[in-house]
Amino acid sequence: MSAPVTVGLDDSPESRAAVEWAAREALLRGLPLKIVHVEEPAPVRLAQSPLWDPGAYRDRAERMVRESVEGVRLRHPGVEVAGERRSGAAADLLGEAAGRAELLVLGSRGHSALSGFLVGSVSLAVVARAGRPVVLVRAGEQAADEHMTDPAGVPSAAAPFRPVVLGLDADAPDDTLLEFAFVAAALREAPLRAVHAWWVAPTSFHGFYGDDNLYDSLARGQADHLATVLRPWRRKFPDVDVIEATRCGSAAQILVDDAHDDASLVVVGRRIRTRPLGAHIGHVTHAALHHIAAPVAVVPHG
Repeated sequence: MSAPVTVGLDDSPESRAAVEWAAREALLRGLPLKIVHVEEPAPVRLAQSPLWDPGAYRDRAERMVRESVEGVRLRHPGVEVAGERRSGAAADLLGEAAGRAELLVLGSRGHSALSGFLVGSVSLAVVARAGRPVVLVRAGEQAADEHMTDPAGVPSAAAPFRPVVLGLDADAPDDTLLEFAFVAAALREAPLRAVHAWWVAPTSFHGFYGDDNLYDSLARGQADHLATVLRPWRRKFPDVDVIEATRCGSAAQILVDDAHDDASLVVVGRRIRTRPLGAHIGHVTHAALHHIAAPVAVVPHG
């Protein structure tokens, strides 16, 4: 049996948006959808309250999962969907679910003027530890948001998809990350925009201050390097229109700026670390999760 697209469900707007995105992705990939709700233990003080009714809590959770499954079946009749309730620590159980899934989809909270999008502690913990791709979807995400505008200038799910944007370190490319991005673009029949940032130490700029030829030479070298990395993938996915973008500067800022309002999906990597320093997601991935409005796929790789 094919691994499913799995989505975490709770009673929040971002979770409902995640379920809808996951259903559309399952349909694109021809995979089943699994909706998972994790019931965490009640806080001690709440559990000791005479007003606490664990039976009512379980009934509410069962109803939420059942209604979500029924809703997906009505809105997406081509998707095979099932629901599951589990009890325990949400980050641990969702991480386990990710390991058995093609990809895991989670909701990300609303926007803050100070910090951008708010990524909950459970989502961050899952992203940092999951062995499979995890996609974070914002509250309010609509199918039309992933598409170009129609001839009348209105975003429409009937219009072509916006590009898939890949944040790529061309100096350390990974096949798992590249394959995920190319497959995502191919499924959407969308362009793939590969964004590579390159950097030189600030003191190096003194060496070519006013020397446009030297700067242009460095830029051409980086562009040629990116083209070399992507060439075998272009041959493997000849129908994907690849746009190569190399820019000098902060990788995190360049990716956020590039994907600001023109991406159906943003794909970034997370290097799996074996050192005993705990899980971490890297500053570029962290910036993407907190500042890019489009769904963000975090792909773990070696």
